[in-house]
Amino acid sequence: MAAKLDVQQGTLALMILRTIEVLGPLHGYGIARRIEDISKNQLELNYGTLYPALLKLEQEGAISAAWGPSENNRRAKFYALTAGGRKQLAREAQQWRRTADLMAAFLAPPETT
Repeated sequence: MAAKLDVQQGTLALMILRTIEVLGPLHGYGIARRIEDISKNQLELNYGTLYPALLKLEQEGAISAAWGPSENNRRAKFYALTAGGRKQLAREAQQWRRTADLMAAFLAPPETT
């Protein structure tokens, strides 16, 4: 069984913003499960990682938070993307695409001439 991957520096905020963009307002547990599902359980998020990131995004104005009932009628904090969060998501996604393209070029087999 392969070891779980660590969340790379700077990627968690992007994963959170994208998850909320796709699924709409969601509580922290739902965000964590979605990220784990998308990663095919290669990533495992704990509360000590996720909630500080959510708080930081909220303080930066990228997401807003409101209390509401969860699927099982428990009180939960739901996070929604703000206009600023949409801009941040677009900017960060573009930066990661460029970084991934650059790394792919370095990791590609060397060209023979």
